[in-house]
Amino acid sequence: MGDLLLVRHGETEWSRSGQHTSWTDLPLTQRGEEQAKSLTPLLATRAFALVLTSPLGRAVRTAELAGLSGAATDPDLHEWYYGAYEGVTTAEIHRTRPDWDLWTDGAPPGPDEKPGESPEQVGERADRVLSRVAEVLPQGDVLLVAHGHFLRVLTARRLGLPPSDGRLFRLETGTLSRLSTEHGWPVVAEWNTRA
Repeated sequence: MGDLLLVRHGETEWSRSGQHTSWTDLPLTQRGEEQAKSLTPLLATRAFALVLTSPLGRAVRTAELAGLSGAATDPDLHEWYYGAYEGVTTAEIHRTRPDWDLWTDGAPPGPDEKPGESPEQVGERADRVLSRVAEVLPQGDVLLVAHGHFLRVLTARRLGLPPSDGRLFRLETGTLSRLSTEHGWPVVAEWNTRA
């Protein structure tokens, strides 16, 4: 049985400032590109049965700079849809909604048909990814290159936890994490690893 490896894309201007970023497809900063390149030695010695990325450019570019070839995009790996909170920081949201919490409240719909998602909706997408991955893990390791909040939800679901428990797994930009098994149970084997 292979391991499930997770890469959060490198830094962008909005990940640095704490602005919620779903459909706004910002490029990596210079630091973000350096973070992505630094993943190469962590990944170079592994053979992957499958490599999937979010369709967003920051994830695709991270995969390229990390030396990954043959990656397929999967729309279910898209970041949490923040709706009306796109480009807004948590501190700014708390000015009008002091008790708001992404992990319990989700995000309200935004203008121009920009959806907001609940934790459960993000969990449904994560479950679809995990179902596809489960078919391939017997053949070897699988690598997913995606986004912070989405990968945190996916980790919670892989461990049998509700989507809202993604709050327990802080995930830094440009890092590698590994989910494995121990005695048949899914476990976190590495988290926020840097070269």
